[in-house]
Amino acid sequence: MVVPSSLTAVQVDNVTFPPTAKPPGSDNTFFLAGAGVRGLQIDDKFIKFTAIGIYLQDNAVPSLSVKWNGKTPQELTESVDFFRDIVTGPFEKFMQVTMILPLTGQQYSEKVSENCVAIWKHLGIYTDQEANAIDKFVSVFRDENFPPHSSILFTVLPQGSLVIGFSKDGTIPEDASAVIENKLLSEALLESMIGKQGVSPAAKESLATRLSELFKQCVHDDNGNSVAGGIAEKLP
Repeated sequence: MVVPSSLTAVQVDNVTFPPTAKPPGSDNTFFLAGAGVRGLQIDDKFIKFTAIGIYLQDNAVPSLSVKWNGKTPQELTESVDFFRDIVTGPFEKFMQVTMILPLTGQQYSEKVSENCVAIWKHLGIYTDQEANAIDKFVSVFRDENFPPHSSILFTVLPQGSLVIGFSKDGTIPEDASAVIENKLLSEALLESMIGKQGVSPAAKESLATRLSELFKQCVHDDNGNSVAGGIAEKLP
């Protein structure tokens, strides 16, 4: 069977994200839903800091297609609700953040924490539980350093667990470095990447383009329920 273009690898700067990945903390193999660079415009130059790959469990496609099938990539890219449905969907997610420029663990965790807290305060859901989760998150990264080509790995499980792993050589380890039990942190982390104020517009556009192609291959019954995603047998 021909593998659709939405199930191929993606090259982001000098980082290649393979079409599938098996992350720490999960027994499932995920497909590459999208990838893109994170950077900042500084004066007249765009500085690239990290490459971000977003992987999803294969049941994400039939789950999302019920509502979003038929939308163009541009419509999906511009829809806040579409990315919110990815963030909150009842399927596992995996995010690989690979360094283009070096970062310390403290630099990374403080910026991510700042983004997550901003999201919670905007939604009015910032509580002591979330503050404690942020403290744990920062502590996991305190002694870490990330040279170019090293990666931070996040697995988000449906019950809300955030599994954190590290890779120095481009491989994905089987074992996690830490697990934080906080559903809002798991969601806010992905939201900070692809939400309304997401740090990687390129990853959002990639997600919209690749998923829109996969949605076309879903079959739905008369009630609009997905009865076949057609993705698992196409994974290379």
